[in-house]
Amino acid sequence: MTTFDYRPTTDAPDDDPYLWLEDVEGEQALDWTASQSARTQRDFGGTQLARDQNALTAIFDAPDQIPQITRCGEYLYNFWHDAANPRGLWRRTTLPLYMKADSRWELLLDLDALAADDAEDWVWGGASIEPERREHAVLRLSRGGSDAVVHREFDMRSLGFVADGFNLPEAKGSIDWLDPDTLLLSSALGEGMATSCGYARTVRLWKRGADPLTAPVVFETAESNSVYALLDRTAECERVWFIEKPAHFEEIVRIGDRRGPKILIDLPRDAWSDGFGDWLAVKPRKAWTVAGTTHAADALIGISLSSFIAGERDFRTLFEPGDRRSVQSFFWNDGKLIISYLVNLVPRFEMFTPGAQEWTRHALDAVPGEGTVDLWSLDAERHETNGEVLILAEDPITPRQLLLFDLNAAPRLGAPAILKRSPENFDASGLVVTRHEAVSIDGEMIPYTQVGPASGNGDAPVHLTAYGGFGISLLPEYNSSIGKLWLERGGTSVVANIRGGGEFGSRWHDAGRREGKRLAHDDFAAVAADLVRRGVTLPRRIAAEGGSNGGLLIANMLTRYPEHFGALFCTVPLVDMRRYTKLLAGASWIDEFGDPDKQQDWAFLKEISAYHAAAPGQPYPPILLATTMRDDRVHPGHARKMAAKLQALGYPAYFYEPGAGGHGRGTNNRERAAFTALSNYFLRSAIGWQNDGVSGGRPATGASKSEQRTATARTAQ
Repeated sequence: MTTFDYRPTTDAPDDDPYLWLEDVEGEQALDWTASQSARTQRDFGGTQLARDQNALTAIFDAPDQIPQITRCGEYLYNFWHDAANPRGLWRRTTLPLYMKADSRWELLLDLDALAADDAEDWVWGGASIEPERREHAVLRLSRGGSDAVVHREFDMRSLGFVADGFNLPEAKGSIDWLDPDTLLLSSALGEGMATSCGYARTVRLWKRGADPLTAPVVFETAESNSVYALLDRTAECERVWFIEKPAHFEEIVRIGDRRGPKILIDLPRDAWSDGFGDWLAVKPRKAWTVAGTTHAADALIGISLSSFIAGERDFRTLFEPGDRRSVQSFFWNDGKLIISYLVNLVPRFEMFTPGAQEWTRHALDAVPGEGTVDLWSLDAERHETNGEVLILAEDPITPRQLLLFDLNAAPRLGAPAILKRSPENFDASGLVVTRHEAVSIDGEMIPYTQVGPASGNGDAPVHLTAYGGFGISLLPEYNSSIGKLWLERGGTSVVANIRGGGEFGSRWHDAGRREGKRLAHDDFAAVAADLVRRGVTLPRRIAAEGGSNGGLLIANMLTRYPEHFGALFCTVPLVDMRRYTKLLAGASWIDEFGDPDKQQDWAFLKEISAYHAAAPGQPYPPILLATTMRDDRVHPGHARKMAAKLQALGYPAYFYEPGAGGHGRGTNNRERAAFTALSNYFLRSAIGWQNDGVSGGRPATGASKSEQRTATARTAQ
């Protein structure tokens, strides 16, 4: 194996000896990553890993997977991957054809052929179809899965690119169509157009045939902020929303037209808001007192937009939050406001029709109310919505179902129509789904969902994961990879709802961010301890996994709670909390983590900066750290430096870094399967679980899956 000079560099902050690994494409750094990845693949490769990878690839490439769709005009659009088309096909069909068992599709673009012609590692980033004539679209193409994209205009009639069209070199940003010959351009491309984190700080008016670099700027913000703009076609006249973001959880909202913003929408900066026609829905993050009325944090309120602009503040309260009752999302469809909320992690949905005096409410009881359920508009353009929404329903042992539901059937509430079902990708016989709660370090009750055999011997191989950040809710889903590589073989899977997430609203999120991030990590350790207390398993049999913010969580399990775990997988992680704001998009997350350049923030950040906390002579379990070279969101240097330091300290630390994948696991199904198979094989090996058969080790049961789910669901201990 190649050896490297680990001596401290003279200009490295905190005498960081591994600063050279932050040079993403530096020759020395790439030599190190190649050597490390080869070692990991050598030590954890072999026949079983190849079988696992092939099994996952077959699942991901299966022709009967659900094609995800969105409607624009008369067509449903889908981007599809399979074995013959690893980069994917952009295609379309109609709703009647989609509903057939053997759907027929019209091919628009073969990304594999385009990548070969261009000699580029293209990854699909989406398409924005011009909504008036629907003759052109602007496609987003990423190199290797990075967040930065190339924009290229595509002719929907000739199925070819427009040579002199709306084409933009690689940059972070977005576009929105004003008309067939004009775009709103929010891009970091050009001198002075990028924020300190690499996002767009201006909105430009880009006319067809004009140079985007000289397009007039209609709005700009400070270098520390970011901005984007959207045309609202539900308004009677041209209305553009300008969204300025001074911080991750803050936005300043203005409306105007193509000449720029005209009116400030005077809402709290940390509120969520969304408008349709003359109506505005708002969810304040903190309690908001206005016009003598206090609206609770996380309440959902509504008002006439024109009345609000005129100075009125007579909001209607649509949703009142509770301790474990919180809005997860809301959106407009055909002039109706649809809200999704959780009641102690159980999904519920309601619809409101605004009126001058009252907003009429309908509970959407026909929408599935068990498992994990998502609901969104079928139509991409909200001004074209007609009440049709899509529903995706699943639970950890029941594959996904995609349903079509007509909101205008309310209050009759006809049953949703099943469009597609995902196949059963693993054997779930004998598995049960149960809910439990662990007591965290400060007495807070932390929910978690356990999937596994109905009974065991107290030595279960457990896969444990959580996220706990940015107000994002992590709900248990039908995970084919865990099902095939863990559950089917007799293992147990656990998803923890630690603080920092959004499962129980802003209170839950705020308790696990900034100085509370340490508590979120304590929550995860408490779940691991509770699994042992309940007799499910032993610490040496717990394999924990997390990515991104969840990677920071896993790194802290290594340095703070090593005795709770048998193995750890830490992917695309933040680890160096001293320098994270200097690396790629890091500074945009100060709201979540804190500012290490401020003494009062570094005082709590240093406690969770696993890169600095790692020390010799500790009982650290084996760990695999992984990233991708094309991750331009969380810098690959985090994982690289942590692995190098741990190895220098003599710990069993492994590292893996493929060349592409962005902030994910690969650019195609086979790459994703390889990444996932490797990580699971490492975890199983490290906890001493050698059960590599297709099944076995799981007690037999005569209960049906329905009985298994209902008999033990939501059992709290």
